[in-house]
Amino acid sequence: MNQKLVAITDCDHEDINVEMGVLTAAGLEAPWLHCKTEDDLIRDCKGFKSVINQYAPFTEKVFEMLPDLKVIVRYGVGVDNIDLAAATKHGVQVCNVPDYGMYEVADHAMALVLALTRKVVLNNNNVKSGVWEYQKAIPIYRLSTQTVGVIGVGRIGTAFCERAKAFGLKVLAYDEYAQKAGKTKDYMEMVSLDELLERSDIISVHCPLDGNRDLIAAPQLKKMKKSAYIVNVSRGGIINESDLYQALVNNEIAGAACDVFSPEPIKKDDPLLKLDNFLATPHIAWYSEESALELERKVAEEAARGALGQALINVVNK
Repeated sequence: MNQKLVAITDCDHEDINVEMGVLTAAGLEAPWLHCKTEDDLIRDCKGFKSVINQYAPFTEKVFEMLPDLKVIVRYGVGVDNIDLAAATKHGVQVCNVPDYGMYEVADHAMALVLALTRKVVLNNNNVKSGVWEYQKAIPIYRLSTQTVGVIGVGRIGTAFCERAKAFGLKVLAYDEYAQKAGKTKDYMEMVSLDELLERSDIISVHCPLDGNRDLIAAPQLKKMKKSAYIVNVSRGGIINESDLYQALVNNEIAGAACDVFSPEPIKKDDPLLKLDNFLATPHIAWYSEESALELERKVAEEAARGALGQALINVVNK
């Protein structure tokens, strides 16, 4: 067994059995280091060539002190806890797993859309409190007459668009990269962000945080219809949560649902959580039994390739 090639810096899973099965089959061992801070990483990761990472912060300071490190593989799609510029400067390739839970995230976004537009939670709460009046949920509009605006049409955004199309929704999309690369579908009407905000009855966010922090803030929310809903299953920080609260309180939009927040977990006394027209889930959109196992397997496979000097599949900082 190669004992100083690969390590797991941190993860919040109950065990690492899947990862260890993959790595052992490749002739590798990987200690589970439980790192949380820069100092933890600097102290515990010396000598390792490839690491699997979830939350521990890889910064300029960390890279400077780990000259043997060549590959970081992060659980999931986002790499917000890794300084990509510093990684590139120090010759470290950063990898993610972009395709392990794409259908789950698209399904969850669609579930939130349906919960908002059909007012499922409001009606559930009313019935359980003894109120049997559909009039309390008025107005509700026929979904097939509505327009959905999708911000970001990569793997997950496109999967969501397919689901929205199946419900009869007209699909607007904003994604300058996908449009230039020709990676859009015929049924998507590509528009500017402003046009999407103004025309959509429902907006679903599927873009990365990098370069898009506060993409949806007070000015953008004011462009939306008063009857419109917005859903974020992508990354906390893309929608400015303080501005979202004001827009909901002031009835500038009809409602919102978020699976992601900045920071996480959202504080239990956050004013958003007191609003009837706001739905929240605990960053669970990615999860199914199948996607969890797929993620664990794929991070280990990529980390093994990194440790053994083989070609990597999903390098973020090429």
